[in-house]
This record gives sequence, structure tokens and C-alpha cells, in this order.
Amino acid sequence: MKKLINAPEAVLADALAGVAAAHSDLRVDFANRIIYRATPKADGKVALISGGGSGHEPLHGGFVGTGMLDAACAGEVFTSPTPDQMQEATKVVDRGAGVLHIVKNYTGDVMNFEMAGELAAAESGVEVATIVTNDDVAVQDSTWTAGRRGVGVTVLLEKIVGAAAEEGRDLKAVLALAEKVNGSGRSMGMALTSCTVPAAGKPTFDLPDDMMEIGVGIHGEPGRHRVPLAGAHEIAAQLVEPILADLDFTSGPSIVMLNGMGGSPLIELYLMYGEVAKLLEKAGVKVARTLVGNYITSLDMAGCSVTVLKADDEILKLWDAPVVTGGLRWGA
Repeated sequence: MKKLINAPEAVLADALAGVAAAHSDLRVDFANRIIYRATPKADGKVALISGGGSGHEPLHGGFVGTGMLDAACAGEVFTSPTPDQMQEATKVVDRGAGVLHIVKNYTGDVMNFEMAGELAAAESGVEVATIVTNDDVAVQDSTWTAGRRGVGVTVLLEKIVGAAAEEGRDLKAVLALAEKVNGSGRSMGMALTSCTVPAAGKPTFDLPDDMMEIGVGIHGEPGRHRVPLAGAHEIAAQLVEPILADLDFTSGPSIVMLNGMGGSPLIELYLMYGEVAKLLEKAGVKVARTLVGNYITSLDMAGCSVTVLKADDEILKLWDAPVVTGGLRWGA
């Protein structure tokens, strides 16, 4: 294992120190491993928090800032944060209008966020609402989930719903929008290589050089099937076709994200997006906005995922609204 670390057990603490050093517009609570906006939003506005295991950067800490999250809780690599972390974050970010928990559909995340919401409501009187993202069409149940996994739509939802909260919409309206976005998006991913968790020191799974995993999860969970390595056009088809088969995206505009898993260079991601774009155009999908890059990763895994989100004028307006975070920044 070759990684830019000091020691496997110190990776998260050292990374959080780096976040604090790099971003003066953020505040890091090292004891609770929470990343906050340095300047909280105004009183009377709904706050958004998310979190999960580390190793998926920039998700979620890279999306803390104006127009997106108010805080992100960091668990150890591929390990859910604890209820105590989430309760603390919920209590701190509440501006009197309630807090939305954005939770990817993984068993540990769902359970711990639920406990945190109950504790925050009981002990601090915070009104908490929860959205559980479940956009992965690869498998119905997986190693760590009941139902579909929450993946790429999480990023798009944090941006769109974050803009709505910034506008001053109340918690009921923010939750309704989150449910609309979650129900309107689908994702599918693939891997060319495994990833290596620092504490393990070896690849999470074995994948021969001449094979690829279609439908892989962001922690290296098995996908739909393992198939021989193919060209970009064939790979794109194996990602796009299941998405289009699951939901009709031809009735209006769409937002499309071509996401890297962490180990594929940007030149390959743009090449893949070109193939995806051709398939979507042929299928009658009108792409209104795009995002290409590493946004929800799996450490050093080579591979990519595709997310397609049905949009409308409201969603496009919120997507275009200003955002100032480490991972997304425009319009400000």
C-alpha cells in the first residue's frame, strides 16, 4: 500500500486538520469530527446536515458552505458517524426553523441519523426532518442496505435543496423538494479496480485486470455482474441503459453527472461523458446541465458513475443559484 498518510489510524484526524488549514470559511470541531460553516446562516432559515463514512470526498465535507450544507459529520473510512456526532451537529446548526437530515440509504447511516434526530428533538427541541436518498438502480438490496443504495443523487439534492433553504423556505417545503428530487433521479456505477482502505492495507476485493464490475457500490459492494473489460462506448451503454429503463427522462430537461470514483483521470471522465451524452441524445433525453468530475468517490477506485435527474424550471433555477463550497462553486 502506497498512500499519502502518516499512519492508518490517523487518516481522518489528519485530513480534518488539512481541511481547517485550507478553508478559512469552515470551522472544524475536531472532538466531534464535524465540519461547519464558519459563519452560520441567518436565524429563521432551515439548516441542512449530512454525513457518512470518510473516503468519499468531496462528499460530504466538501459541500459545506453557502448554498449547500450547514454541517457534515465525518465517520471513519467507510464507517457511519455516530448518533452523538449527528445530534451535536443538529443542535449547533439549528437556526430556529428546523434541520433537514440528508441520509444515504446505508443501514448504519439510516439507523444513526434516526437516533440522532430523536435525541435532538427530545433534548434540544429541534424539529428534524429526514430524506433518505436511494437512487442506485444497480441492485435492490446490497451488502449494507435494505433497498437501493443512496449515491450520486445525494450530491445534486444537497445543491438544489441547499439553495431552497438559503432562500428561506420552511422545513415542510424543503423536505417536499428533497423528496421530489430524490424520486426524480437514478444512478449506476462501475469499477475498473478495487479501492484500498488504509486500515486494511490491501484491496477491498479482487478484480482481474481483464474484468470490470458493473453496478458496484461506493464502498466496493458487488454490483449486478462482473464482465470482461470493454471500450468506453460499451461501458457507457451498460450504465445508461438501466437508468433509462427505470425512469422516463424524455418529458423535460435533465441534469446529468458523470462522476469519478477517485482513481480515474479527468481526461477519461470527459471521454466517458461524451459517450454518455451520445446515448442520452439518441434516447431523446434533453440535457440542460452537466457536472463532470470527482464528487462522490471511493478512495482510489478507478471507475465512474452516471446520475440522471429529471428537472423543471424550479429545479434548474435552484441548481443555478450561487454556491460557495470546496467541492462546488459558482454564481458568487
